[in-house]
Amino acid sequence: MTMAATITHGAKAPAALAGLLRNYSAEVTARDKKGIDAAPDLMPKGAEVFVANLPNDDFDKLVAACAQIRKSGLTPVPHMVARNTHSLTELDEVFARLVGEADLDRALILGGDRDHPVGELDSALQILQSGLIQKHGVGKIFISCYPEGHPRIADDVLESARADKLKAAAEAGLHVTLVSQFCFDAKAVISLTRRMRALGQSAPYRVGVAGPADRGKLIKFALMCGVGASLRALKERHELSKAMMTGETPEALLTEVAEAQAADPSLGLEGVHFFTFGDLPSSAKFVESCRR
Repeated sequence: MTMAATITHGAKAPAALAGLLRNYSAEVTARDKKGIDAAPDLMPKGAEVFVANLPNDDFDKLVAACAQIRKSGLTPVPHMVARNTHSLTELDEVFARLVGEADLDRALILGGDRDHPVGELDSALQILQSGLIQKHGVGKIFISCYPEGHPRIADDVLESARADKLKAAAEAGLHVTLVSQFCFDAKAVISLTRRMRALGQSAPYRVGVAGPADRGKLIKFALMCGVGASLRALKERHELSKAMMTGETPEALLTEVAEAQAADPSLGLEGVHFFTFGDLPSSAKFVESCRR
C-alpha cells in the first residue's frame, strides 16, 4: 500500500507517470559505496548520478566517486558547494581534477547550508560568475529551487537569488536545469513551477522527491533538510501511517505532477530527481515498476 492507494487519478495517469520518469536521476553521497556500486546494474546507461559534497568530506572522495560513476557508464554530477570550498584556486583545482579523472561535463552549483563558509566563497552566484565553469568546458549546470521555501532564507531572497543565477548562467552560455529540494506536496511543486514560468524563467525543471523509504527515515531527512508544510501533512495523515511504516513511495505525488505536465506542457517539468538516503536500489526499482 502506498500513498497512491488513497488518491484517484485519471485513466491516463500511469502513462503520464511513465513519461515523466523516462528521464530521472538519483543522488548519492561519495561515501555510499553500495549505491555507487549498484547504480550501473539498475539505472539506464548514461543516467545521471548526483554526488553530494558533504561538509566533512574532502574533495578526494568526491573525485573518486565521480570517476567510478563515469567508468561504470553513468554520468556523474558532483555538487559544487561554495561554502565547502576554501577559495577560487581550490575550486579551479577541483574542476580540473573532475574533468581529468571523471570526464566532467555537468555539475550542480550550490551555495551550501553550513552557517559559516570555510573560505572566501559563500554563494552559488560566485561560482557562476567566476568563469571557472566555462574554463573547464563544463557546459551544463543544475541550479536548486525550493517548492516550500528554505528554512533559513526568506522567500524574496530566494526568488532574487534564483533570478540572478539564471541570468549569470545565460550570460555564460550554460545550459541550465532547475532541480528542487524534495517535498511531499505535489501542489507546492506545481505552484512553484507556475510562478517561475510567470516570471519568464523557462529552464527545464526536474522534480526532487524522496525515494522509497520508511516513515521514520522520511521524517528524519525531512527535518534535516528543512522540508516544512508537506512534512506536517505527511505526519498528520493518520490513514497513511501504516503504509509509511512498511515503506512509502512518491507514486501519488509524481502521478499528480505528471498529470499536470501532460495537461500543460508549458510547465516544463522534464523529469524526476531522487534523494535516495543511502538506498539507491529502491529508487531505481521503483522507477522500473512505474515504467512497465
